Amino acid sequence: MTLIDGKAISEQIKQEIAAEVAEIVARGGKRPHLAAILVGHDGGSETYVASKVKACEVCGFKSTLIRFENDVTEAELLAKVQELNEDDDVDGFIVQLPLPDHISAQKVIEAIDYRKDVDGFHPINVGRMGIGLPCYVSATPNGILELLRRYKIETQGKKCVVLGRSNIVGKPMAILMMQKKYPGDATVTVCHSHSQNLEQECREADIIIVAMGKPNFLKADMVKEGAVVIDVGTTRVPDATRKSGFKLTGDVKFDEVAPKCSYITPVPGGVGPMTIVSLMKNTLLAGTKAIYKD
Repeated sequence: MTLIDGKAISEQIKQEIAAEVAEIVARGGKRPHLAAILVGHDGGSETYVASKVKACEVCGFKSTLIRFENDVTEAELLAKVQELNEDDDVDGFIVQLPLPDHISAQKVIEAIDYRKDVDGFHPINVGRMGIGLPCYVSATPNGILELLRRYKIETQGKKCVVLGRSNIVGKPMAILMMQKKYPGDATVTVCHSHSQNLEQECREADIIIVAMGKPNFLKADMVKEGAVVIDVGTTRVPDATRKSGFKLTGDVKFDEVAPKCSYITPVPGGVGPMTIVSLMKNTLLAGTKAIYKD
């Protein structure tokens, strides 16, 4: 069993990005600039945004964090999005989700200029990804592809089961795994809470990508010997023995599933760091105008 070390790979990629940025700046080019909008004080969002700001420093990017309280109106938030769209110094920006209930996340996502949408959530980027055109691919699926690539995990013709159908992970992951290039070219099945024979589908899979947000959902009896298991779940589960009062738990019952796997990602330290580094890669693409020229 090989443990997929997302933390180590992400550090490596950040150094690669930093070297490229240093070269761009040395040639008199512009330092890439990522902005992030954070609404409210959700613990998970705070942690993620802090990690993103820190990653920007390592990569040599300029970063700006814009904060709003929970009671910000939708109109105020949309006005700020428009301002960032028009700011030539900002190459890419994200609005950290989830947003408060009185704000339509979809409306906010669609208001972002797709050329600056480094989260890859805008319908134009999602659509381009769907038909295999250059675009910003959403960070978590992109990070998973990078892990498969760097560990040289075979995907062609393999049976891949994606557990979960969210717009952020499940759907894009399924589309990417079926595209005619590596990593991909797999036979993909998407399962979810209403799927029948879900256990049977999993037992037949060579690759299982779990993104359901249900701690310890995937058990040993659902996994065949030698499978590759990618765990996207990160749920805070109360744990009195820890200083924080919780521990991050994946969707895979790791201790019992791991011995059966050829490759598996841990939680934390697997997919999480790759999500952040994928955002950095998209920011570099935005800064160098590699995808959208104008």
